[in-house]
Order: sequence, then structure tokens, then C-alpha cells
Amino acid sequence: MTYQPTDLEAQLMALRQEGQQAITTATNMTELEQLRVNYLGKKGQLSLVLRGMGKLSAQERPRIGALANDVKEILKAKLEQKRVELQTAQIQAKLTAETLDVTMPGVYFPQGRIHPLNSTIDRILDIFVGLGYTVAQGPEMETDYYNFGALNFLPDHPARDMQDTLYLPDGNLLRTHTSTVQIRYMEETDPPIRVIAPGRCYRRDTVDDTHAAVFHQVEILAVDEGLTFTDLKGTIKSFVQVLFGERPIRFRPSYFPFTEPSAEVDVQWQGNWLEVLGCGMVDPNVFKAVGYDPEIYTGFAAGLGIERLAMVLHQIDDIRRLYASDLRFLRQF
Repeated sequence: MTYQPTDLEAQLMALRQEGQQAITTATNMTELEQLRVNYLGKKGQLSLVLRGMGKLSAQERPRIGALANDVKEILKAKLEQKRVELQTAQIQAKLTAETLDVTMPGVYFPQGRIHPLNSTIDRILDIFVGLGYTVAQGPEMETDYYNFGALNFLPDHPARDMQDTLYLPDGNLLRTHTSTVQIRYMEETDPPIRVIAPGRCYRRDTVDDTHAAVFHQVEILAVDEGLTFTDLKGTIKSFVQVLFGERPIRFRPSYFPFTEPSAEVDVQWQGNWLEVLGCGMVDPNVFKAVGYDPEIYTGFAAGLGIERLAMVLHQIDDIRRLYASDLRFLRQF
């Protein structure tokens, strides 16, 4: 007598054959996941078939249950096999697409270069950071107090005139030097301090080969108990020797509202004396403006123009070349 499978057995065997065939023809991972949910998910076809086991006799249930487990394991194995095949195919396709053809002509991508102004600023900052100074920044739009008043500029000082300073309609101005950063830094920091402040400045200058209305400065400031002009000279000499190498340096008496005594510093360069910066001991009135006791603390400050140093270091003959964005010029650096 030929054995006749029950309805559940027939459904399970049909499900096994149908599932294997569908999995074999799957073409991508999304489709394969849909097949997994369709056949083996909680609401999948296998679960629907197994709901009929409650109607089976006690003798049939173990046999049908074992068959259902076989179908489940076969489909799971088939899904895993297909997943590996599809992943391998994806990797191979990606490798094929990304293969470099070394016989093809290359594409030129020009490298960026550091602007001579930025490289000069970086060199100066590296030197002073190495001496223990902290880099500070401040706003380019300033008030009269920070740009002039706190720095001991008298009310009738020529630098306040419209001919020199760019005033704004609201009464503020574009800073004419980075000494403003020193005031803001001292207001927020108790001594001792060592700070260097690079930044952009603005003045009503007629643009020519050595002047620009927008330029860059670096200011240094040191405040502590017992600092003297000797400390200032030693710092400046160390800086100049690192930047220019061993060469004669001279200090000439000068005047700045915010330092007393003040000096200009010259370096012998290519047989001539070259002025590189101004400096001096911080005026006691500046300390009073920021709340420092000038009977306890002394300090020194110095400021230098970046464009001038960049022109000297790179032998640039016209300051306007630094702002012309001429690639023929910039590719030299």
C-alpha cells in the first residue's frame, strides 16, 4: 500500500521546494531579507502552516513537527548560503569598479600653498610660543576706549583724527593696532602673563608699494613683578636672532603713548639698518586702566608689521603683490 502524505506534510514539502527556488533566484540583499520574513518570520508561511498542528492526533504531531524543523533548517541554510554569495558578488563588483587603470593619463590636482603672510605669522607665533607666550585674539571692530583711551592716547592725539582712523556710523571704529587685545586680555587675566596677539588692522593709508589700508600686526605683552628693560631686550634679541639669524641689532629711543621708555628696533640686513618693530615698558597709566597695581607689576610690549617682515624675508618689492591673488606670484611660496 502506497503511503499518502497528510495535508500538512504536503504543504510543508511544497513550502520547502518553493522557498528554495525563490531563494536561489534572489538578486540582492533586500530581496533576500523579504524572502526570510515571508517564509520564516513570525507571520511567515511556515508559521501559518504550523497553526494546523492543533488538529493533528498525538501520533502525527511528532512526525509533522520534525518535518517542520527540517524545512526551517533547510530554508535557513539556503538563506545563509545565498547571503554569502550576494555579499561576495557585491565585493567583487566593487573591486572591479574601483580598479585603477595605470595606463590612463593622470589628472593634475594642484596643491594648495601657504600664503607668505600666513607663513610669516606662523613663524613668529612658533618663536614666541616656544618662549612661553599664549596666543590671544580680539575683535576687529573696537570702541574708542579700547583702541585709544585705555592705551593712554590723549584726547587730541593725531591718531584719533579721521585722516588716520576708520570710524563707523555707530561711533565704533576699525582697530588701528592689535594693542587692543592686550587691554582686553589684561582685564580678564591676573598677572603674570605672557601673551602674543596677531591680527588684521585698518588705517586710512594711501595704498602704494609700501602701504596698505588693511594690514597685519603681531603684538607681544609680558607682565610680572620685577620685569625690566633688560628683559625686553633679551626677548627681542632672541626673537630677531631666530627669525633673521645672528646679526647686529640696535635699539633707538622712540615714543609710543602706551610705553615709557620706548624704542625702535633695527636689524642689519643686506648692509643696511632695517626697522623691524617698536617696543617699550608698559606705561603705568595702562596698568591703572586695567586694574593692575603699577607699584607691584611692570611689563613690556612690542609690535611689528607682518607685511614688512614678509617682504623682507621673501624679497617682495611691492606690498600690493600680497593681496593681488596672482597665482604666478603665490606659486613661488
